[in-house]
Amino acid sequence: MSKRFSIIVPAYNESRLLPRLLESIRIAAIRYDIGSVEIIVADNQSTDNTRQVAESMGAVVVSVEKRRIAAARNGGAAGATGEILCFIDADSQIHPDTFIEIDKAMSADTFVAGATGVYLERKSVGLILTYLIMLPLTWITGMDTGVVFCRREDFAAVKGYNEALYFAEDVAFLYALKTRGAPKNQHLTRLSGVKALGSTRKFDEKGDWHYFPIIAKGVFMLIKNGTKVFLRQDDVPDYTDYWYRPPR
Repeated sequence: MSKRFSIIVPAYNESRLLPRLLESIRIAAIRYDIGSVEIIVADNQSTDNTRQVAESMGAVVVSVEKRRIAAARNGGAAGATGEILCFIDADSQIHPDTFIEIDKAMSADTFVAGATGVYLERKSVGLILTYLIMLPLTWITGMDTGVVFCRREDFAAVKGYNEALYFAEDVAFLYALKTRGAPKNQHLTRLSGVKALGSTRKFDEKGDWHYFPIIAKGVFMLIKNGTKVFLRQDDVPDYTDYWYRPPR
């Protein structure tokens, strides 16, 4: 039996932070209609007890062998039954009114997809400046992060997340949906009032200023190599180590 919402959580060794997210989803589901929400955890070759934690908290666990975030998102979506697919990172936490507000947005034909945005888990000068650097991009493009959502048929039409990409797959996904919606005068939406928690785990591990050289290197490599910077692991070992070899 299909649900109104499927919320999909890609997870690799997330047993420590996953309970925080799943509890926030449970609260939001109760506030909306708990029978209309299913939780899918896409276990991406975890070596800890991520599966056991997820199952103990009522999530459906789907195993995804391909070690790539786009593949984990797609694998979770393949096991979902919801009319609206939502995607959120395992180290996050969602707002209690998330499903209510997404339902309002997607009940009309105005929007093809959207996101809730995020607030920072903690603040510092380095984190705030990093956030401010990224903010104009969201204003210009209409793309954001947090809980990303779209209709099932639109997800299928754009063939989900691009599994050739090692990172920036979320940007490519929203761009594809934006392109799909344009002929029907449908837009991306950035919801207000239901921001998800934006984890600062990477900043805790690597320092509050570490993202600036990453941004600079990324711009340089885009100029030098074009978009293949996102496609070949050998071209950007520092980046793939950053995203795919976390110390957890």
